[in-house]
Amino acid sequence: MEQRNVDLSPAELLPILPGHNSPGRFERVLRAGKFAVTTELAPPDSADPAQVYERASVFDGYVDAINATDGSGANCHMSSIAVCGLLTRAGYSPIMQISCRDRNRIAIQGEVLGASAMGVSNILCLTGDGVQAGDHPQAKPVFDLDCMSLLALATQMRDEKRFESGRKLDQPPAVFLGAAANPFAPPFDWRPLRLAKKIAAGAQFIQTQYCFDIELLQNYMRRVRELGLHRQVYILVGVGTLASARTATWIRNNVPGVHIPDSVIQRLSGAKDQRAEGVNICVDLIQQIREIEGVHGCHIMAYRQEQTVPEIVERSGILKERRATPNTRTRVTRPT
Repeated sequence: MEQRNVDLSPAELLPILPGHNSPGRFERVLRAGKFAVTTELAPPDSADPAQVYERASVFDGYVDAINATDGSGANCHMSSIAVCGLLTRAGYSPIMQISCRDRNRIAIQGEVLGASAMGVSNILCLTGDGVQAGDHPQAKPVFDLDCMSLLALATQMRDEKRFESGRKLDQPPAVFLGAAANPFAPPFDWRPLRLAKKIAAGAQFIQTQYCFDIELLQNYMRRVRELGLHRQVYILVGVGTLASARTATWIRNNVPGVHIPDSVIQRLSGAKDQRAEGVNICVDLIQQIREIEGVHGCHIMAYRQEQTVPEIVERSGILKERRATPNTRTRVTRPT
């Protein structure tokens, strides 16, 4: 069975320049000054790899990298490292999420090495949701590290070629490191300062929480520019689709950290086709986001509406003349 990793053989030639930390396509796109597009793949509740490939195929040609979530919401699914391993075999560029909730530093360091060995070039460091939020509230949380200490530890492994214990690595992980940010939750003045701390810990790219309020984003980015942080990290703003006004209201009331203005809910409620209007809103937001100085891309989160991602990318025009992934790739079939 032939296998290849698109990170090492991109469709459009983007060089690996001095200062790059990985051979990955995602890092090369950002460092080349392109407006990057990422999305999320919801891992299956299954041991069937075909389900991963089927879900990822929706994004062919439309995104630069695919996040594999790690027990999002403290719910159990196929592991992030397994999804990423499968995606690299099929020619995709994955972003492996690591949540500190479920592992101690021994396990996390092993996963960083294992992921890099499988061709995973990008890691998003997260503290993780508490177990009480998920489907196993009786589970014992770990939280040996948080996102800051995880960033620092992964940076040390890559740049100093050693474990936290001081033991030397024969081959360090070649990884591009990221973190999450939420410009849309109070205290607003504190958010850029927290971003600065994540950059100091090792964050090279940032993916934000859903943006439905351009004014809040503009205020955040103004302060980010004043601090000079936009020159130290690549910021991808999170966007997403809303299926209906009812859904938007439920999210606003029940999902911590997600801010949805009344104007968005009113626009949805007044639409004849609310699902289509949710896509329209997402496209409009992307077109405004791309004009904000210091924003380097968008992260499209379309949970259970993944089929809308190609339309959103096409209509927003964010890829312009380029194509995000190869037109053809080796398909990995399940062994018999």
